[in-house]
Amino acid sequence: MNRAQGEAAAPEQPDRVIPRRKSDIIERLVAEGGLDETGQARLRQLARMLGAIFHYQYFEELDRLREAYFHFDPEVDPRACGEKKDLEAAYRGLSEEFVRILADANFVEITHDEITRAFAERALVRVKIKAPVEDYRDVRMFRRGHHTETIDIPVWFGLRHRPLEVVVYDDVVLMVATWPDGIKPAKARKAFARARRGARKIRCGAVLFKYFRHIARADLEALFPNVRVVMSLSDHFTLGVPAIVGGVPILIKLASTMTVLFVVAGFYLGLTGTIGDSDTERALAALSGLFALGAFLLRQWGNFHRQSLIHQKQLTDNIYYRNVNNNSGIFNYLIGEAEEQDWKEALLAYYGLLTAAQPLTREALGAGIEELLARAFGVSADFKIDDALARLKRLDLLAESDGRFSVLPLPAALAQLDKEWAQLCRAGAEAP
Repeated sequence: MNRAQGEAAAPEQPDRVIPRRKSDIIERLVAEGGLDETGQARLRQLARMLGAIFHYQYFEELDRLREAYFHFDPEVDPRACGEKKDLEAAYRGLSEEFVRILADANFVEITHDEITRAFAERALVRVKIKAPVEDYRDVRMFRRGHHTETIDIPVWFGLRHRPLEVVVYDDVVLMVATWPDGIKPAKARKAFARARRGARKIRCGAVLFKYFRHIARADLEALFPNVRVVMSLSDHFTLGVPAIVGGVPILIKLASTMTVLFVVAGFYLGLTGTIGDSDTERALAALSGLFALGAFLLRQWGNFHRQSLIHQKQLTDNIYYRNVNNNSGIFNYLIGEAEEQDWKEALLAYYGLLTAAQPLTREALGAGIEELLARAFGVSADFKIDDALARLKRLDLLAESDGRFSVLPLPAALAQLDKEWAQLCRAGAEAP
């Protein structure tokens, strides 16, 4: 399953994200020439109304997500959470809600094969690390967008560099669930004990969310909480050989004088008879050798920790500076992204059907929009045609006949959206 380090493979799942600004999409659709000036003005108005309706609907999604996360937020005092009868059902509800929002924002889950392959590679983080995957109840990763970059990596102990092409994910979201109190496996209990001794306290049953940007696929392992930097074989070789070369002569010299040191020590303790002046001198030399050995061991121990700190700094510089937000702080961003992606898909689907000479099948519409995205924006995306059609249908803008779709003309569509907005406002005013 392992790949050569220099081989960059594209992710199995295609990207669905449309990484262009809303204003750019509107201006480009207007510039396509399929509408006259009146139609262009109405299209801009329809785009604004679609944005307002989606924003209102996703505001409720944000409240539901925050409510579902309350009992699992590691930053909330457990005593303030109150009693929750069925935490298992609550956890399933949180997972489903969060994954659904990620899907609306056009994130895709990173497959097990991708993660396994990533753990066998190293890219920007040129250190050996160990991620405690088994210490957690559930670990899931999601990505959105990707590109390839060419980086220079050191070889021959840094004397030379060679290019390496790596796959970089534009956005990565990590979901980590800890074990609830009382049902943790023995290995997980030991891991949590280590974390607490190290002052990295994560309460039992908490769910962690982390959002990163521009992460190389080979560096996914470094995103885990409590990840540890471990010494590689080259590090052991670099530190061990000088220790052996420097320590062996000291030990050989001590071996010939240690007996004298014990004799002198026994004399001063009253355990042996007389000693000579030469014995005292040799004992002092042995004592000096012991101090030298102790200083040498301390120096090697310091070198070991210095190398560990250098590796930890590499990990921090290359990964955690790319951390955008954590836990409940990412909800606003994800909701905004989901709302924006829905808006783009609905508007593009509406425009594609509006400007078509005749009703289109879902396949023809999807292919046409993907061609438009590639031609007008240079974006290669797997357009979610079914989701876009479902949104237009919920807004009563879509008509279907014999597997072919069409939309209301702009004046009727604006009237329908105005009616939809009035219903949303009325429902909000009547809500308790």
